[in-house]
Amino acid sequence: MRTFTLEEAQSLLPVLESLLKRAVEGKQAAEQIESGLSELSRRIYLAGGMRVDVGAVAKQRAEIEMHLQRVRESVAEIDAIGVQVKDIEAGLLDFPCRVDDQVVLLCWRMGESAIEHWHTVDSGFQGRQPLDERFRRRSAFGDRPN
Repeated sequence: MRTFTLEEAQSLLPVLESLLKRAVEGKQAAEQIESGLSELSRRIYLAGGMRVDVGAVAKQRAEIEMHLQRVRESVAEIDAIGVQVKDIEAGLLDFPCRVDDQVVLLCWRMGESAIEHWHTVDSGFQGRQPLDERFRRRSAFGDRPN
């Protein structure tokens, strides 16, 4: 597992935010089309049947798949960097980081200007704590132990 210093993680934020936005937008677009198709199904059911433009529905289903593929590709790119996607909708990313001979997770949420929190691997987002001097000191000296 790749680990990041605070400085390394911070430097990746612009690229990761762009990838995450692409994933969020793709997911929302797919959900919007799916909602329209669900409404069409409901109207068909309530009317006891109706004429449907099968070609248009097929096109919408293909659009859903295209948007979902964009989501999968964006998440795969983030994973390939070594960053963990925890929640697409919340825009939540974790960066493994070694501090005091323990792997913890630097925690960032889309909309935050910088990485300012961390949590243990087990505690998750609910266990978020503000960064302390250990993280900043490590960034200043790279991977050398203090």
